[in-house]
Amino acid sequence: MSEAGATVVITDMDETAAKTASEKLTAMGRKADCHKLDVTDPRAVEAAQAAIAKKHKRVDILVNNAGIAISFKPAETMDDATWNKVIDVNLNGVFWCCRAFGKTMLEQGGGSIVNVGSMSAEIVNYPQEQANYNASKAGVHHLTRSLAAEWATRKVRVNAVAPTYIETDLTREVAMDPEIRKHWIEGTPMERMGQPSEIASVILFLASDAASLMTGSIVLADGGYTCW
Repeated sequence: MSEAGATVVITDMDETAAKTASEKLTAMGRKADCHKLDVTDPRAVEAAQAAIAKKHKRVDILVNNAGIAISFKPAETMDDATWNKVIDVNLNGVFWCCRAFGKTMLEQGGGSIVNVGSMSAEIVNYPQEQANYNASKAGVHHLTRSLAAEWATRKVRVNAVAPTYIETDLTREVAMDPEIRKHWIEGTPMERMGQPSEIASVILFLASDAASLMTGSIVLADGGYTCW
């Protein structure tokens, strides 16, 4: 987004991490800002939306990228807290942000929302048990379609990207396990994990006017994983 000329506001519950990232962009001569935000708190989301809209006047793009996974938890022994934590971040948080920032977009006459879903909304991952994560991402996909249908005539587009396993701090350590890597990599026709930049490019496309006819679309970026 920054490379394409957008003013980027980075939100995170870790205020230091958000500030460090925004300062890195600023040092490159780009426009960036940051705001502390816990997406599981709807009042905090509303406050962030109000502050950001007031300071920057418009909000043209929203990317819902906050997400967690608590895997290897068989459904029959999964406790309520583990289920609720994943649903709160991955699904409720997406809705709170869509509701708050979507309202701003509707009032200003347009905007683009990109949600980060997952191929896990379309398949059941193996070998890890993660009914909570899979259900949360399936919810994100259908929420994307629902909002897209509601807001289409008011020029607010809502789309989602559905990634495969991406090499990040969240997955890198787990992927080092030979048994896990066997299923994750050998189960992917491209025989590799994805890179963050490969998802960023899809998000940029969906957010941009190049995707002006697309709303309610779920774009798989999975290295062919769901083909098998």
